[in-house]
Amino acid sequence: MHAVIETEGYLSDAKKAGVAEDELTHIASKIAQAPLTGDIIPGTGGARKLRFASPRKGKGKRGGYRVITYYAASDVPVFMLALINKGQRADISQAERNALRDELAEIEADYRLGVRLKVKHLRGGRND
Repeated sequence: MHAVIETEGYLSDAKKAGVAEDELTHIASKIAQAPLTGDIIPGTGGARKLRFASPRKGKGKRGGYRVITYYAASDVPVFMLALINKGQRADISQAERNALRDELAEIEADYRLGVRLKVKHLRGGRND
C-alpha cells in the first residue's frame, strides 16, 4: 500500500458530489493499492484519471466518478487532486490541464522540500 493524500480540492469536490465517507475510503484504498492505475491525462505532466462506480446512485463506472490523481515517485505519496461527478461534467478542459501541469510540479517540489526540512529538524538542524 502506498500513502495517499486527499487534497482540499478533492475533498471539496467529493462533498459537492455527495460522495459518502465509505465511498471515499474505498476510492483511497484502491488508489493506495495501485498508484499507477488509470489513464495518464495528456498535457498535465503525469496526472491520471480513474473511473469509479457510484453504488449509491446505482450507476456503473460510466456514470460514476472520475478521480484525478498524481503519483510522482515511490518516495512521494499519491495526491488525490479532484473528483469529477460524471453526471455533471464529462472531462477537464485544456485550460485546466495546463493549470494542472503547473500545479503538479509545485506539489512535488513542495512535498520534497517539506520532507527535507522535517529530516533536518529531526537531526537537530544538521544537514548530514
